[in-house]
Amino acid sequence: KTHRAVVFLDPFGMQVTWETIKAIAKTKAIDLWILFPLGSGVGRLLRRDGNIEENLKAKLDQLFGEKDWYDAFYQKKTQTTLFGEETKVEKIASYDLISKYFVKRLRTIFPEVAPNPLPLTNSKNVPLFLLCFAAGNEKGGKTAVKIAKDILGK
Repeated sequence: KTHRAVVFLDPFGMQVTWETIKAIAKTKAIDLWILFPLGSGVGRLLRRDGNIEENLKAKLDQLFGEKDWYDAFYQKKTQTTLFGEETKVEKIASYDLISKYFVKRLRTIFPEVAPNPLPLTNSKNVPLFLLCFAAGNEKGGKTAVKIAKDILGK
């Protein structure tokens, strides 16, 4: 009750698991700034056809803390062909959709989360990371998010 902290997580790739983020939230005393590997990690693993190797799926499961990400990022489409109906899996995930999904996941464990994460892009304007903020303390959360929103812009 008397201790507070701010943690800045700058992972190399996708090494920070959801369990780590959950442990930070569980303290109810730590505010979190995290560089989420949007394009440098997640975006590279999501294949258009949905055929992701099992070890990479497991890595994404650990990152998001659940397996529902697959249904959020892929859609089954049925087409009629000369040989009958054919069902294909198609990627619907955009950087924006992945960003919203991660913020939604943060909201499941933190009392307050900034709604406007900042995409950090390369020289070709391709998002590499997403700078996100989550407040661990309920009492100060609204004020902390208000400050974070100003820092993140939008």
